[in-house]
Amino acid sequence: MDVSMSTAIHRRVVALRAGTDPTRIARLPVGWVVLGDPQVLEGYCLLLPDPVVPHLNALAVAERTAFLAAMAAVGDVLQVECRAVRINYAMFGNVEPALHAHLFPRRADEPAERATAQPWAWDWGMAPAFSEAAHGALRDRLRRALLRTVPGALG
Repeated sequence: MDVSMSTAIHRRVVALRAGTDPTRIARLPVGWVVLGDPQVLEGYCLLLPDPVVPHLNALAVAERTAFLAAMAAVGDVLQVECRAVRINYAMFGNVEPALHAHLFPRRADEPAERATAQPWAWDWGMAPAFSEAAHGALRDRLRRALLRTVPGALG
């Protein structure tokens, strides 16, 4: 298999470069910000490095620092734009062995049974799939906020 297509992360970055991924929020100097599909929480995003690397420790120290700083900057935007009380950050890479960060905006009004649960405990099959009609305005709002606040961000 072509290494450029070896994981879902690789395939998604290829689609982002080609301009064919409708979940694309913005291009940052370290990679891409996309809406998660499905939207298990409104505003759930991923940060995907470009170029794709196997894991965080595969990056040189300066690149690693830049990736983590970008992740926090995306979290800052999500906290404001999604009215979140906190952002849950996760990087595993066990299922898709390529670096990617999950960002989950957590709100004060979440149902009690979900408020203390980590997102992988939820039924993702019940979450709405990304659609332009349902999520396009959110994506565009997040894009505008990232372009205003993150140096080097491109729409």
